[in-house]
Amino acid sequence: MNRYETVFILNPVLSEDQIKETVKKYEDFLVSKGAKMVAKEDWGLKKLAYPIQNKKSGFYHLFDYNVAGEAIQQLEVEFRRDERFMRYLTVKLDKHAAAWADKRRDRNKQKA
Repeated sequence: MNRYETVFILNPVLSEDQIKETVKKYEDFLVSKGAKMVAKEDWGLKKLAYPIQNKKSGFYHLFDYNVAGEAIQQLEVEFRRDERFMRYLTVKLDKHAAAWADKRRDRNKQKA
């Protein structure tokens, strides 16, 4: 089991319920593949650096999880099939990146 972070941008025309449903669907997908969720973050509506599909903003979300590597390819295939996703990026965290992600999450909790 390796630790991964996936950041994805959802289409800004989706309603709040559609966004929650989409996030829940892919969280359940990962759990069904044996993933253990470390954290989920909703970064909200953000302006994009450049237009994507003629959209200037999108809803950002982050998943931090442990899963076997085979599940990543299946997850990304599902992302490509779903028109609600504008972009996504999955990175494998080494021990230093995982420690930094935990430290960043703790620091953000203290601010809130």
